[in-house]
Amino acid sequence: MYKHILIPTDGSKIAGEAAKAGVRLAKTLGARVTAFFAAPPATPIVFKGIVPVGYQAPEEHEASIQKAADSYLGAVERAAKAAGVACEVLSVTSDYPAEAIVAAAKKRRCDLIFMASHGRRGVRRESLLGSETQKVLSESPIPVLVHRG
Repeated sequence: MYKHILIPTDGSKIAGEAAKAGVRLAKTLGARVTAFFAAPPATPIVFKGIVPVGYQAPEEHEASIQKAADSYLGAVERAAKAAGVACEVLSVTSDYPAEAIVAAAKKRRCDLIFMASHGRRGVRRESLLGSETQKVLSESPIPVLVHRG
Protein backbone atom coordinates (compact mmCIF):
# COMPACT_ATOMS: atom_id res chain seq x y z
CA MET A 1 0.00 0.00 0.00
CA TYR A 2 2.05 2.98 1.23
CA LYS A 3 5.82 2.72 0.87
CA HIS A 4 7.13 6.19 1.76
CA ILE A 5 5.50 8.34 4.44
CA LEU A 6 6.30 12.01 5.09
CA ILE A 7 5.98 12.86 8.78
CA PRO A 8 6.04 16.63 9.38
CA THR A 9 6.78 17.85 12.88
CA ASP A 10 6.88 21.20 14.63
CA GLY A 11 8.23 19.88 17.91
CA SER A 12 4.90 20.11 19.73
CA LYS A 13 3.69 17.30 21.96
CA ILE A 14 0.85 16.40 19.60
CA ALA A 15 3.21 16.35 16.60
CA GLY A 16 5.50 14.05 18.58
CA GLU A 17 2.62 11.68 19.30
CA ALA A 18 1.64 11.75 15.63
CA ALA A 19 5.22 11.04 14.59
CA LYS A 20 5.34 7.94 16.81
CA ALA A 21 2.02 6.77 15.38
CA GLY A 22 3.31 7.43 11.85
CA VAL A 23 6.40 5.35 12.55
CA ARG A 24 4.22 2.51 13.90
CA LEU A 25 2.13 2.66 10.73
CA ALA A 26 5.28 2.59 8.59
CA LYS A 27 6.52 -0.47 10.47
CA THR A 28 3.21 -2.25 9.95
CA LEU A 29 3.24 -1.43 6.23
CA GLY A 30 6.94 -2.07 5.67
CA ALA A 31 7.31 1.56 4.59
CA ARG A 32 10.11 4.07 5.10
CA VAL A 33 9.65 7.56 6.50
CA THR A 34 10.96 11.04 5.94
CA ALA A 35 10.79 13.29 8.99
CA PHE A 36 10.20 16.89 7.91
CA PHE A 37 10.50 20.30 9.56
CA ALA A 38 9.75 23.66 7.93
CA ALA A 39 11.90 26.13 9.83
CA PRO A 40 11.03 29.81 9.90
CA PRO A 41 13.60 32.15 8.37
CA ALA A 42 16.07 33.65 10.83
CA THR A 43 15.21 37.26 11.65
CA PRO A 44 16.42 39.71 14.29
CA ILE A 45 13.10 39.23 16.12
CA VAL A 46 12.70 36.02 18.11
CA PHE A 47 9.19 34.60 18.42
CA LYS A 48 7.64 32.17 20.85
CA GLY A 49 4.68 30.82 18.92
CA ILE A 50 3.32 33.96 17.31
CA VAL A 51 4.45 36.40 20.01
CA PRO A 52 7.70 38.37 19.58
CA VAL A 53 9.78 37.80 22.72
CA GLY A 54 13.15 39.38 22.00
CA TYR A 55 15.94 40.20 19.61
CA GLN A 56 18.88 38.12 18.46
CA ALA A 57 21.51 38.43 15.76
CA PRO A 58 20.29 36.54 12.66
CA GLU A 59 23.26 34.15 12.91
CA GLU A 60 22.39 33.30 16.51
CA HIS A 61 18.72 32.96 15.63
CA GLU A 62 19.63 30.67 12.74
CA ALA A 63 21.72 28.51 15.09
CA SER A 64 18.84 28.23 17.56
CA ILE A 65 16.44 27.32 14.74
CA GLN A 66 18.88 24.62 13.55
CA LYS A 67 19.19 23.29 17.09
CA ALA A 68 15.38 23.04 17.34
CA ALA A 69 15.18 21.34 13.92
CA ASP A 70 17.82 18.81 14.97
CA SER A 71 15.91 18.09 18.18
CA TYR A 72 12.49 17.74 16.52
CA LEU A 73 13.77 15.60 13.64
CA GLY A 74 16.01 13.60 15.96
CA ALA A 75 12.97 12.52 17.98
CA VAL A 76 11.36 11.06 14.86
CA GLU A 77 14.64 9.51 13.77
CA ARG A 78 15.08 7.81 17.17
CA ALA A 79 11.52 6.44 17.09
CA ALA A 80 12.11 5.06 13.60
CA LYS A 81 15.41 3.48 14.58
CA ALA A 82 13.83 1.84 17.62
CA ALA A 83 11.08 0.43 15.38
CA GLY A 84 13.49 -0.71 12.69
CA VAL A 85 12.03 1.69 10.13
CA ALA A 86 14.24 3.38 7.54
CA CYS A 87 14.23 7.13 8.13
CA GLU A 88 15.71 10.19 6.53
CA VAL A 89 15.32 13.74 7.80
CA LEU A 90 14.70 16.95 5.90
CA SER A 91 14.60 20.52 7.12
CA VAL A 92 13.82 23.49 4.90
CA THR A 93 13.37 27.19 5.54
CA SER A 94 9.91 28.47 4.69
CA ASP A 95 7.39 31.06 5.76
CA TYR A 96 4.66 28.72 4.47
CA PRO A 97 4.85 25.33 6.24
CA ALA A 98 1.86 23.75 4.48
CA GLU A 99 3.26 24.53 1.03
CA ALA A 100 6.67 23.26 2.12
CA ILE A 101 5.14 19.99 3.38
CA VAL A 102 3.33 19.35 0.11
CA ALA A 103 6.40 20.29 -1.95
CA ALA A 104 8.64 18.00 0.12
CA ALA A 105 6.22 15.10 -0.22
CA LYS A 106 6.16 15.55 -4.00
CA LYS A 107 9.93 15.98 -4.31
CA ARG A 108 10.66 12.93 -2.13
CA ARG A 109 7.95 10.93 -3.94
CA CYS A 110 6.08 10.16 -0.75
CA ASP A 111 2.77 8.39 -1.16
CA LEU A 112 1.32 9.48 2.20
CA ILE A 113 1.60 12.49 4.50
CA PHE A 114 0.97 11.57 8.14
CA MET A 115 0.52 14.57 10.41
CA ALA A 116 -1.01 15.83 13.64
CA SER A 117 -4.41 17.46 13.76
CA HIS A 118 -2.79 20.62 15.08
CA GLY A 119 0.48 21.70 16.55
CA ARG A 120 1.80 24.81 18.18
CA ARG A 121 -0.73 27.10 16.62
CA GLY A 122 -3.50 25.24 18.39
CA VAL A 123 -7.19 25.13 17.64
CA ARG A 124 -8.63 28.10 15.80
CA ARG A 125 -11.68 28.54 13.60
CA GLU A 126 -10.77 25.25 11.92
CA SER A 127 -12.26 23.61 15.01
CA LEU A 128 -10.40 20.32 15.43
CA LEU A 129 -7.80 20.80 12.68
CA GLY A 130 -4.88 23.18 12.88
CA SER A 131 -4.52 25.75 10.14
CA GLU A 132 -1.43 24.12 8.60
CA THR A 133 -3.09 20.70 8.60
CA GLN A 134 -6.18 22.21 6.97
CA LYS A 135 -4.01 23.83 4.28
CA VAL A 136 -2.16 20.57 3.59
CA LEU A 137 -5.48 18.75 3.28
CA SER A 138 -6.69 21.42 0.84
CA GLU A 139 -3.55 21.60 -1.28
CA SER A 140 -2.08 18.10 -1.35
CA PRO A 141 -2.59 15.77 -4.29
CA ILE A 142 -0.97 13.13 -2.05
CA PRO A 143 -3.17 11.35 0.51
CA VAL A 144 -3.03 12.85 4.00
CA LEU A 145 -3.72 10.87 7.16
CA VAL A 146 -4.48 13.11 10.14
CA HIS A 147 -3.64 11.80 13.59
CA ARG A 148 -5.81 13.16 16.38
CA GLY A 149 -4.01 12.92 19.68
